[in-house]
Amino acid sequence: MWYAIMTQDVANSLAGRQANRSAHLQRLQELVDQGRLLIAGPHPAVDAQDPGDAGFTGSLIVADFESLEAAQAWADSDPYALHGVTRKVVVKPYKKVLP
Repeated sequence: MWYAIMTQDVANSLAGRQANRSAHLQRLQELVDQGRLLIAGPHPAVDAQDPGDAGFTGSLIVADFESLEAAQAWADSDPYALHGVTRKVVVKPYKKVLP
């Protein structure tokens, strides 16, 4: 089943994101390789594709997991969560309707 993982960053998270981005993207690539990632990306802190020094406020990941517990465990072990970038994580079941 699909699960939406919605994160909120700590204030001024850009340096932490940059330091842990490679490991974070590697985990997402594993989901891609397994055909389990629907969408993933950050929320810019300002209304721009490239927010520059403003950074990001969190992320959205929608991926396939065997259970809510598995999705939560995956989110909790993300490098952003482990290294203080993330201040809050919400994981919910997600039903894809369109397209």
